[in-house]
Amino acid sequence: MKIYLIRHGETKGNLKKKYIGRTDEKLCSEGRIKLENKKDKGYYPSCDVVFSSPMKRCLETADIIYPEKKKIIIDDLSEMNFGCFEGKNYEELTQLTDYYLTWVNSNCELPIPGGESKAYFIKRSVRGFEKALSIIKKDYPSANEVSLVVHGGTIMSILSSRMGGDFYDYQVSNGDFLCYTI
Repeated sequence: MKIYLIRHGETKGNLKKKYIGRTDEKLCSEGRIKLENKKDKGYYPSCDVVFSSPMKRCLETADIIYPEKKKIIIDDLSEMNFGCFEGKNYEELTQLTDYYLTWVNSNCELPIPGGESKAYFIKRSVRGFEKALSIIKKDYPSANEVSLVVHGGTIMSILSSRMGGDFYDYQVSNGDFLCYTI
């Protein structure tokens, strides 16, 4: 089975390089246009089943790419909770807090005040992925191709856990995807 891990299209926060985790941003107009252009050019794979994070940006992306498909929402596929870093970019955070640089220098392993640790986020994302696999096995046993429309951090969590390597080896740009074969 091929599993396509698709990162949602761009949001205003993405364009400004902000940490957007729990903020339920919609796609920006540029993000919608880029997704529609890629879809029109046949960039996205077909699939039998579509799973999504519950966040608007993922659901809108899934609707653009797979308008005819039902979307199965899994809460654990949501982006990391960035706590006090939420809605801010690198420049803003380096001016506001010394802890941000300590967090970055720890390879982002330290917990974020008011948010999640990377270890917990990876565990939660993998739990969401395993739930999707369980649903496929139970309800869609003949599925050959499955798409998960999720967040960049969620993709990095799942693939680093399943395939090994560094978390950051699996970075994906907005609207792009990686394929994982089981």
